[in-house]
Amino acid sequence: MHTDLLTLYPALEPLAPALAALQTQAVLVPAGTQLFAQGAPCQGFPLVLTGEVRVACHAEDGRSLELYRVRPGELCLVSSASLFRGLPLGAQGVSTQASTLLMIPPPLFEEWLDTPAFRKLVLGLFAERMAELTSLVDAVAFQKLDQRLAAALLGRGQDLYLSHQTLADALGTVREMVTRLLHRFEREGWLTLGREHIHILNSQALRAVAGGQASNTPHTPG
Repeated sequence: MHTDLLTLYPALEPLAPALAALQTQAVLVPAGTQLFAQGAPCQGFPLVLTGEVRVACHAEDGRSLELYRVRPGELCLVSSASLFRGLPLGAQGVSTQASTLLMIPPPLFEEWLDTPAFRKLVLGLFAERMAELTSLVDAVAFQKLDQRLAAALLGRGQDLYLSHQTLADALGTVREMVTRLLHRFEREGWLTLGREHIHILNSQALRAVAGGQASNTPHTPG
């Protein structure tokens, strides 16, 4: 476990003795486990060894917007920001699949910040995640929902096995709006819909919509 952790997070090599003492505390959680809650105090800084964590913020009206996902070797911006500022968490983290995580306690996180390698790793995380979130803000603020939905359907192959609610959560909207647009895309002949299954028929048309262009392209296989 310890060796795997350093393989995933080589920048933590200077902290190897401390990691060796923590390695037995890594836990395996099933898919759908809430690891931290929006508005709650941060209980630790998660290192993802296997699996994936979806980080999303939630509005009072029930809508959800996915901010990013944390995979092995990556770090969580929301957790680090909360620990830096001593404020409640700004989003929720849920495992999307069975995942193994090691939680670094807040006092230890603060102590590790005195280590240049760890501090550089965390500050680098801020730069990377901020670039991602800037792109997300741009999409939400300036792109129409049909553009964003078309973009979300592309790059996943011709067959997508996911629910309308999953797409709605990723786009920060409600399921009814996603369903309405998917049915419109189906009427255009760009895709077919099944139970938690979307089959892409015309990826060229979807690319045109994602780019903000009206599409009158003929049918071409995905």
